[in-house]
Amino acid sequence: MNLIHTNYVNTVPFSTNRTNYYVYVPSQTLLRKKKSKHLQMRLTNSAADGSVNGTVPRRSLTALQSAKSSTALEQLDIERGVCVPFRKYSPETVRNKVLESRGAIFSLISRGVEIVWSLGLYWSALVYDFLVGRDEEVVPFRARQLRNLLCDLGPSFVKAGQVLANRPDIIREDYMNELCILQDDVPPFPNQVAFNIIEEELGQPLEAVFSQISSRTIAAASLGQVYRATLRDSGEDVAIKVQRPQIEPIIYRDLFLFRNLASFLNGISLQKLGCNAELIVDEFGEKLLEELDYTLEARNIEDFLENFKNDPTVKIPRVYKKLCGSRVLVMEWIDGIRCTDPQAIKEGGIDVNGFLTVGVSAALRQLLEFGLFHGDPHPGNIFAMRDGRIAYVDFGNVAVLSQQNKQILIDAVVHAVNEDYVEMANDFTRLGFLAPGTDVSPIIPALEAIWQNSAGKGVSDFNFRSVTGKFNQLVYNYPIRIPERFSLVIRSLLTQEGICFTLKPDFKFLEVAYPYVAKRLLTDPNPALRERLIQVLFKDGIFQWKRLENLIVLAKENVTKMSSNPALQVKEIPSLYRQGSRDWKVQRKLDLTDTIKDGARLFLIDEGIRRQLLLALTEDSKLHIQELVDVYRLLENDIDVPSVALEVARDFPTVVRDLMLSWSESILADR
Repeated sequence: MNLIHTNYVNTVPFSTNRTNYYVYVPSQTLLRKKKSKHLQMRLTNSAADGSVNGTVPRRSLTALQSAKSSTALEQLDIERGVCVPFRKYSPETVRNKVLESRGAIFSLISRGVEIVWSLGLYWSALVYDFLVGRDEEVVPFRARQLRNLLCDLGPSFVKAGQVLANRPDIIREDYMNELCILQDDVPPFPNQVAFNIIEEELGQPLEAVFSQISSRTIAAASLGQVYRATLRDSGEDVAIKVQRPQIEPIIYRDLFLFRNLASFLNGISLQKLGCNAELIVDEFGEKLLEELDYTLEARNIEDFLENFKNDPTVKIPRVYKKLCGSRVLVMEWIDGIRCTDPQAIKEGGIDVNGFLTVGVSAALRQLLEFGLFHGDPHPGNIFAMRDGRIAYVDFGNVAVLSQQNKQILIDAVVHAVNEDYVEMANDFTRLGFLAPGTDVSPIIPALEAIWQNSAGKGVSDFNFRSVTGKFNQLVYNYPIRIPERFSLVIRSLLTQEGICFTLKPDFKFLEVAYPYVAKRLLTDPNPALRERLIQVLFKDGIFQWKRLENLIVLAKENVTKMSSNPALQVKEIPSLYRQGSRDWKVQRKLDLTDTIKDGARLFLIDEGIRRQLLLALTEDSKLHIQELVDVYRLLENDIDVPSVALEVARDFPTVVRDLMLSWSESILADR
């Protein structure tokens, strides 16, 4: 095997991240039957231990007692609407892992003294600034001092600082801005150490697997570093991510100390955030420990590949599962152009508008369609392929949104459109931003002011950074906690909007986002989205004709933009998509066949909807024929009337059956 010194044009700065497999559970069961969750988990554990008739063996009693103490983790599961079957993190696991090592007590004491001393000195400086009345004027200096302090304290604190950079509920915005530039680039550890780790994970010499490997690291971070190599068997270029040696004991030790320190801050945290400080540490610890297991990142890549398998606008690298382990990850090398280099993208002949449209659509699909999204899409993790596709790397830091969370997010969008600020505030509680039972009345005027001020500017001046700036002030002044998964959502949207502005300063994020959401509302057959569409079209019981026209115009705009995108031209679509399980078809027209069919069914079956639509046609004592004509003119080139009529006719027997069932149920109910 040749060790080569390479000067690759495109480098991949992977940073170690994670995800876990989540099993969706009925959200109503979780919310209504919190006590039964213990019973379900107990019976499951009993079955696994070989118990009979629900009798719990003695060896499982310890596990049950440990489960009772993990109330913070249970609260997280309930908020998420998911359960985590294979949890890497729990306070008990961390404690046992730390205390079982030799010299644990001495290591904990020395590290604890170092942390308390360093943070104590910094806190004393802040108190002194406040007492002498200069606390505001020295904020930039103290923010830089905090960033340097976190770097000096090691990888756990670097990761903690990166999390705090997205938590306006915990620290001020000016400190957040400083922590946003917190880098975890560190000097690489020796090549020979890295190569030894690779060989240990592979169980064979490097020469047997790779014909060549770079003599320098492509990127080095606090948790690991990356090499570029070539597979001996196939000649394919790959990226190899290797974990730093002995990093796991350091992370476990710091998490143990974090949680013990958090127990002293519960009172303040409950007052300011409405939750225990331990819960925040548990969120952080769960994410960080999963970042240490590269097998989880390999699963994430497989999930993204599955989600985008029939989308020729998105490139996901292939993972070589047989070559991966808990400390080594081998994936396809992405030969793209960094998003931080607008000139190179233009010189590569890439259509910038088309690329940005693809990127925004891919991000919205992750968030609203799949519920599995990239949590760290900074410019080093997103590449522009020369055929116009967008490519993602670094799939450790991903987050999962349950079906329940996705529906509440869509509810929040609907409530914003309808300017229903009371329900918007209640959405905060349902998503976990506010503790159950919190009085939302003080927050409603603030939400109204933020939204009206931002939305009133129009699409041309709207940007997420201005909205989040005002939102940051809101969460800092009220007992609002931003759940970890939503802090990732906010960071993801802000980062991608920043990339858009870098490539095209006058790019309008909402000019792409609005058409995507409109098309999704009009065409997605999901019953929950059909219900949201009805909520958008009816306000205070009055049908909104103008909204319907706007939705159609925006949806058609999305179809036009995507169908004309260079990445979607059939001649450039890779054979992988043409030969897939579902042939890819470029959608040239807005297809509302299913929507019209469902609308006809609803009109016949649902008396309330039928009455509202008839009222909409006769509102203000006149027939609204012109509105119908306007809607038809918008769709006349997109609707194949014979095909739609045929689909409605095919569905007619089912509609008649449902109509008869509905009629019989109403008769029985009257009796």
